Amino acid sequence: MESALSPAKIFFHSTVRTPFVEEDLTTLKKHFEVRFSFSCGPAAVPAILSEVPRAELTFNWFASVYSFVAVSAARLAGKKSLVVLGGVDVAKEPEIGYGLWLSPWKGALVGRALRHADAVLSVDPSLSRQAAARAKYAGRNIEYVPTGYDSRYWVPLGSKQQVVLTVAGCRDTVRARAKGIDFLCTVARNLPDVRFRLVGVDAGIDDWVHSMAPPTMEILPFLSREELRREYQSAKVYCQPSFAEGLPNSLCEAMLCGCVPVGTDVGGIPTAVGGRPLARYGDVTGLGDILREALVAPESVGLEGRDRIARTFTYERRESELIRIISRVLG
Repeated sequence: MESALSPAKIFFHSTVRTPFVEEDLTTLKKHFEVRFSFSCGPAAVPAILSEVPRAELTFNWFASVYSFVAVSAARLAGKKSLVVLGGVDVAKEPEIGYGLWLSPWKGALVGRALRHADAVLSVDPSLSRQAAARAKYAGRNIEYVPTGYDSRYWVPLGSKQQVVLTVAGCRDTVRARAKGIDFLCTVARNLPDVRFRLVGVDAGIDDWVHSMAPPTMEILPFLSREELRREYQSAKVYCQPSFAEGLPNSLCEAMLCGCVPVGTDVGGIPTAVGGRPLARYGDVTGLGDILREALVAPESVGLEGRDRIARTFTYERRESELIRIISRVLG
């Protein structure tokens, strides 16, 4: 979309450089003058403090101690600020040691950032509710703006294999538990005639995953975008067995490739799959039964899922919403 705005100056910060974060940066560069930093650790703070006075608005992917620094500096300088919620930034899961809100001092700083930001964007309504509850305020500055997906790149191709695919992207056991990998392994052991494929296991936790996984589960490391697309295109079922979740990018990409979606009823998983049946986390029999049904579902079920993501979660929708909200904040 073309912008009729004069270029405003934006400082964009994130601690991680993931595809969906990069996509937002690319979008903003189309409409505004953008300086950016992907940084964490002690060096990030002076970088943020030096950039905020030059910008009219700070755009912070993920609520964190760094976004607290950016929002506070923006307030002192009379500038505007925006924070994007992705999922981990509202999590508080003591059972698995997951979420920055487990730290009282980090939670206090993040809560202040959320309350004082000019706008807070969440990728799923469940995150909006959690953020308001964690930060103990009404959440009037929070708006739901989902991420978008490229339906021209993530496409079905050919016949499907009778495989249940999960893409986790796990570098440590805490992240793996949040993604439900231990739960998935239990379910897989209860379905000895079903083939599973787990992608995105870091070498550091390979032994941990293998100790739980049955012989019917193939375990793969991180893959390239093209390799990942081939996995989505070949698998009949995609399973998102998460303990905690935002709006899962892998689930949406898999649905665009025609996979039948299955998962737990947490976070943004119900938002993505619509009315498809979901299991309660920990219900081994329940998830197993849904997986068996999905493996024999007609091809049309996967194509219906693709149509849902292609219609509902578009790049164009996110771009339009980002520009609208930033324009409003900047006045």
